[in-house]
Amino acid sequence: MPQATVHLLRHGEVHNPDGVLYGRLPEFHLSELGQEMARTLAEHFRQRAARGARITYLAASPLERAQETARPTSEALRLPVHTDQRIIEAENYFEGIKVTQAELRRPRHWPHLINPLRPSWGEPYKQQAARMAEAARDARLRAIELADGDFGAGGPEAILVSHQLPIWAARLSAEGRPLWHDPRKRECTLTSVTSLVFADDGSLLRVEYNEPAASLLPGAASTPGA
Repeated sequence: MPQATVHLLRHGEVHNPDGVLYGRLPEFHLSELGQEMARTLAEHFRQRAARGARITYLAASPLERAQETARPTSEALRLPVHTDQRIIEAENYFEGIKVTQAELRRPRHWPHLINPLRPSWGEPYKQQAARMAEAARDARLRAIELADGDFGAGGPEAILVSHQLPIWAARLSAEGRPLWHDPRKRECTLTSVTSLVFADDGSLLRVEYNEPAASLLPGAASTPGA
């Protein structure tokens, strides 16, 4: 099999005027800036394809913000958007809450804060990394299959539109780093692209990271989904 790349794309800015941790809650859509970010990413991938990249598979988390981020890329590349439950946002006890220091001091939350290494407030990091890795492996194979022998310059490519924490957990795991971390230090900005480059035998060659919509980040809301 050829070399292949799976791009883990974080969604764009979300309309969230109350600043809550939205997690897996429905009806959290892209803001106007988020829509511009999504269009910028679509142009990034369109230009990549024009330079010879063979992008053959596109999938997104079922949440609205991921689906809406995927849509312009789908139109630019003329690819259908497949929905993959495995790349959904992480489960989080604080979903729907505006997480502040004052809120965290409430005794009712304390049982969920006892083990930040797992973490105790949500889906275990290991579980997130495992489901993301499985989705990436399957996306690699699907991209190769859909390329139908036309592998382009660097091998077939797939795009998975997901969320910050699952993407970061996948990257930490791929790089052999501890999964526990300071959420403020994640290198996974809005509409950033974390690329997993696989060798022809399916082993991971390297991880690449870039921010095609970096010019749109200043002033963007930074409230994480989880």
